[in-house]
Amino acid sequence: MSEVLNHKQVGQKITRMAFEIYERNVNSAGVVFAGITGMGMSMAKLLAEELRQISPLQVEVVEVLLDKNSVSRSEVELSQEIQLTDKTIILVDDVLNTGRTLVYAMKPFLDQEILKMEIAVLVNRSHGLFPLRPDYTGYELSTTLNEHIRVDVSGNHHSVQLH
Repeated sequence: MSEVLNHKQVGQKITRMAFEIYERNVNSAGVVFAGITGMGMSMAKLLAEELRQISPLQVEVVEVLLDKNSVSRSEVELSQEIQLTDKTIILVDDVLNTGRTLVYAMKPFLDQEILKMEIAVLVNRSHGLFPLRPDYTGYELSTTLNEHIRVDVSGNHHSVQLH
């Protein structure tokens, strides 16, 4: 196991991503971070906190509830009712592997009148099986499918490790 990003580096990536989000959405009616259950939700909270500090944008956070181990059979829903009309939705996860989880996580937004949807991930492994690319990436990491990435952004010490 080796550390790929330490606490300070993870913080720097989140700050940079928040500035990019602000730059691309300066004229938006609001930004909704939709964090995927688990570390995706932790990442969404960190990005929202950072964006609130650097911009006047209306920022909200909602959790996309799904079973990551069985996304094709999982119910996919939002943790709460939230007004999405004309807002930018930023779907957030910790690691983009194949894209399967992100594709299923889009389901609750398909019948909404959103302004646009973007994707933010801390680590992009570029093993895409689906035709989607993140709009905001903290770190690009070339790995084999046998290697595992462990992201921890839930406590006071953030890290990304390669196993």
